[in-house]
Amino acid sequence: MRPIGRLVLLQVQRTTLKTGVKPNRTYDPTPLLRVPRAAVSPGGVMGWGDRDAWVVDIHHRAHPNTKNDDGVHGVSVGFTSHYEAMRARFGGLLTLGCAGENLIAESAAMITADEITRGLVVTGPDGAEKVQLTVLKAAEPCRPFTAWAQGRQVESAVLKENLQFLQNGMRGFYLQAEGSAVVEVGDLLQAV
Repeated sequence: MRPIGRLVLLQVQRTTLKTGVKPNRTYDPTPLLRVPRAAVSPGGVMGWGDRDAWVVDIHHRAHPNTKNDDGVHGVSVGFTSHYEAMRARFGGLLTLGCAGENLIAESAAMITADEITRGLVVTGPDGAEKVQLTVLKAAEPCRPFTAWAQGRQVESAVLKENLQFLQNGMRGFYLQAEGSAVVEVGDLLQAV
Protein backbone atom coordinates (compact mmCIF):
# COMPACT_ATOMS: atom_id res chain seq x y z
CA MET A 1 0.00 0.00 0.00
CA ARG A 2 1.07 3.57 -0.67
CA PRO A 3 0.16 6.26 1.88
CA ILE A 4 -1.72 9.24 0.46
CA GLY A 5 -2.27 11.25 3.63
CA ARG A 6 -4.25 11.77 6.81
CA LEU A 7 -7.98 12.41 6.72
CA VAL A 8 -8.26 16.09 7.60
CA LEU A 9 -11.99 16.60 7.07
CA LEU A 10 -15.08 14.40 7.31
CA GLN A 11 -18.54 15.64 6.41
CA VAL A 12 -22.05 14.71 5.43
CA GLN A 13 -24.43 16.38 3.03
CA ARG A 14 -27.73 16.72 4.88
CA THR A 15 -29.77 17.80 1.84
CA THR A 16 -29.13 18.54 -1.81
CA LEU A 17 -26.57 21.22 -2.69
CA LYS A 18 -28.15 21.95 -6.06
CA THR A 19 -31.57 23.58 -6.15
CA GLY A 20 -33.88 25.00 -8.78
CA VAL A 21 -34.89 23.85 -12.21
CA LYS A 22 -32.51 23.33 -15.16
CA PRO A 23 -31.02 25.38 -16.69
CA ASN A 24 -31.25 27.76 -13.73
CA ARG A 25 -30.06 25.45 -10.97
CA THR A 26 -27.85 26.96 -8.27
CA TYR A 27 -25.27 25.52 -5.91
CA ASP A 28 -25.10 26.16 -2.16
CA PRO A 29 -22.72 24.27 0.18
CA THR A 30 -24.62 25.32 3.33
CA PRO A 31 -26.14 21.83 3.97
CA LEU A 32 -22.65 20.35 4.52
CA LEU A 33 -21.94 19.33 8.11
CA ARG A 34 -18.38 18.69 9.28
CA VAL A 35 -18.11 15.78 11.69
CA PRO A 36 -15.30 14.30 13.82
CA ARG A 37 -16.07 10.73 12.72
CA ALA A 38 -18.11 8.98 10.07
CA ALA A 39 -19.66 5.55 9.73
CA VAL A 40 -18.75 4.28 6.26
CA SER A 41 -20.63 1.27 4.86
CA PRO A 42 -21.76 -0.19 1.52
CA GLY A 43 -24.93 1.89 1.94
CA GLY A 44 -23.06 5.19 2.24
CA VAL A 45 -21.95 7.55 5.00
CA MET A 46 -23.38 8.76 8.28
CA GLY A 47 -21.63 11.42 10.35
CA TRP A 48 -21.53 11.85 14.11
CA GLY A 49 -23.41 15.12 14.46
CA ASP A 50 -23.34 17.96 16.95
CA ARG A 51 -26.35 16.55 18.84
CA ASP A 52 -24.61 13.26 19.69
CA ALA A 53 -26.52 11.43 16.98
CA TRP A 54 -25.75 9.99 13.55
CA VAL A 55 -26.68 12.23 10.61
CA VAL A 56 -27.46 10.37 7.37
CA ASP A 57 -25.78 11.71 4.23
CA ILE A 58 -28.17 12.29 1.31
CA HIS A 59 -26.11 9.81 -0.72
CA HIS A 60 -26.66 7.04 1.85
CA ARG A 61 -29.18 4.51 0.60
CA ALA A 62 -31.11 4.85 3.90
CA HIS A 63 -31.71 8.60 3.46
CA PRO A 64 -35.42 9.24 2.74
CA ASN A 65 -34.47 11.43 -0.25
CA THR A 66 -31.42 9.44 -1.31
CA LYS A 67 -29.48 10.57 -4.36
CA ASN A 68 -27.89 7.13 -4.58
CA ASP A 69 -30.57 4.73 -5.81
CA ASP A 70 -28.06 2.90 -8.00
CA GLY A 71 -25.41 2.60 -5.25
CA VAL A 72 -22.59 4.14 -7.30
CA HIS A 73 -21.78 7.16 -5.17
CA GLY A 74 -22.46 6.42 -1.52
CA VAL A 75 -19.01 7.58 -0.43
CA SER A 76 -16.84 10.31 -1.93
CA VAL A 77 -13.25 11.36 -1.41
CA GLY A 78 -11.31 14.52 -2.20
CA PHE A 79 -7.76 15.76 -1.65
CA THR A 80 -6.20 18.94 -0.27
CA SER A 81 -3.94 19.24 -3.34
CA HIS A 82 -7.00 19.38 -5.59
CA TYR A 83 -8.50 22.14 -3.46
CA GLU A 84 -5.25 24.12 -3.71
CA ALA A 85 -5.47 23.85 -7.52
CA MET A 86 -9.15 24.87 -7.51
CA ARG A 87 -8.42 27.85 -5.23
CA ALA A 88 -5.58 28.90 -7.53
CA ARG A 89 -8.01 28.94 -10.45
CA PHE A 90 -11.21 30.24 -8.81
CA GLY A 91 -10.14 32.05 -5.64
CA GLY A 92 -10.79 31.81 -1.92
CA LEU A 93 -14.47 30.90 -2.25
CA LEU A 94 -13.35 27.29 -2.68
CA THR A 95 -12.91 26.30 0.94
CA LEU A 96 -11.85 22.78 1.85
CA GLY A 97 -14.79 20.41 1.36
CA CYS A 98 -17.12 22.85 -0.42
CA ALA A 99 -17.57 20.37 -3.31
CA GLY A 100 -19.26 18.00 -0.87
CA GLU A 101 -16.88 15.04 -0.56
CA ASN A 102 -17.33 12.90 2.56
CA LEU A 103 -13.63 12.27 3.18
CA ILE A 104 -10.85 14.78 2.46
CA ALA A 105 -7.28 13.51 2.66
CA GLU A 106 -4.14 15.57 2.94
CA SER A 107 -2.04 15.20 -0.18
CA ALA A 108 0.94 17.10 -1.54
CA ALA A 109 0.45 15.66 -5.04
CA MET A 110 -2.49 15.56 -7.41
CA ILE A 111 -4.24 12.18 -7.29
CA THR A 112 -5.31 10.62 -10.59
CA ALA A 113 -7.72 7.76 -11.24
CA ASP A 114 -4.80 5.63 -12.49
CA GLU A 115 -3.08 5.93 -9.10
CA ILE A 116 -6.09 4.67 -7.16
CA THR A 117 -7.66 2.26 -9.64
CA ARG A 118 -6.90 -0.71 -7.35
CA GLY A 119 -8.78 0.97 -4.50
CA LEU A 120 -8.20 2.80 -1.25
CA VAL A 121 -7.90 1.71 2.37
CA VAL A 122 -8.48 3.71 5.53
CA THR A 123 -6.25 2.67 8.42
CA GLY A 124 -6.14 3.89 11.99
CA PRO A 125 -3.13 5.75 13.41
CA ASP A 126 -1.86 2.35 14.61
CA GLY A 127 -1.88 1.00 11.03
CA ALA A 128 -4.85 -1.33 11.54
CA GLU A 129 -7.11 -1.52 8.50
CA LYS A 130 -10.56 -0.03 9.04
CA VAL A 131 -12.26 -0.21 5.64
CA GLN A 132 -11.48 -0.85 1.98
CA LEU A 133 -12.97 1.42 -0.67
CA THR A 134 -13.47 0.51 -4.31
CA VAL A 135 -13.06 3.47 -6.64
CA LEU A 136 -16.07 3.56 -8.95
CA LYS A 137 -15.61 6.76 -10.96
CA ALA A 138 -14.51 10.37 -10.91
CA ALA A 139 -17.00 12.93 -9.64
CA GLU A 140 -17.69 14.83 -12.82
CA PRO A 141 -18.24 18.59 -12.61
CA CYS A 142 -21.68 20.09 -12.94
CA ARG A 143 -22.75 23.48 -14.21
CA PRO A 144 -24.24 24.67 -10.88
CA PHE A 145 -21.00 23.99 -8.93
CA THR A 146 -18.83 25.46 -11.69
CA ALA A 147 -20.97 28.60 -11.93
CA TRP A 148 -20.84 28.98 -8.14
CA ALA A 149 -17.03 28.48 -8.13
CA GLN A 150 -16.61 31.15 -10.80
CA GLY A 151 -18.50 33.55 -8.57
CA ARG A 152 -19.92 35.36 -11.57
CA GLN A 153 -21.42 34.91 -15.01
CA VAL A 154 -18.84 34.15 -17.69
CA GLU A 155 -18.87 33.48 -21.39
CA SER A 156 -19.87 29.97 -22.40
CA ALA A 157 -16.31 29.27 -23.64
CA VAL A 158 -14.91 30.10 -20.17
CA LEU A 159 -17.57 27.95 -18.49
CA LYS A 160 -16.59 25.08 -20.81
CA GLU A 161 -12.88 25.54 -19.95
CA ASN A 162 -13.70 25.51 -16.23
CA LEU A 163 -15.86 22.38 -16.55
CA GLN A 164 -12.95 20.68 -18.34
CA PHE A 165 -10.54 21.79 -15.60
CA LEU A 166 -12.79 20.15 -12.97
CA GLN A 167 -12.90 16.77 -14.80
CA ASN A 168 -10.84 13.63 -14.19
CA GLY A 169 -11.18 13.58 -10.42
CA MET A 170 -10.42 17.22 -9.63
CA ARG A 171 -13.74 17.23 -7.72
CA GLY A 172 -12.90 13.87 -6.17
CA PHE A 173 -14.01 10.29 -6.70
CA TYR A 174 -17.05 8.17 -5.89
CA LEU A 175 -16.39 5.02 -3.89
CA GLN A 176 -18.09 1.88 -2.63
CA ALA A 177 -17.19 0.67 0.87
CA GLU A 178 -16.28 -3.00 1.16
CA GLY A 179 -17.47 -3.51 4.71
CA SER A 180 -18.35 -1.10 7.49
CA ALA A 181 -16.23 0.98 9.85
CA VAL A 182 -16.10 4.21 11.78
CA VAL A 183 -13.36 6.46 10.45
CA GLU A 184 -12.03 9.55 12.18
CA VAL A 185 -10.12 12.71 11.37
CA GLY A 186 -6.46 11.69 11.64
CA ASP A 187 -6.90 8.23 10.11
CA LEU A 188 -4.66 7.47 7.13
CA LEU A 189 -5.87 7.03 3.53
CA GLN A 190 -3.76 4.69 1.45
CA ALA A 191 -3.81 3.51 -2.16
CA VAL A 192 -3.81 -0.25 -2.67
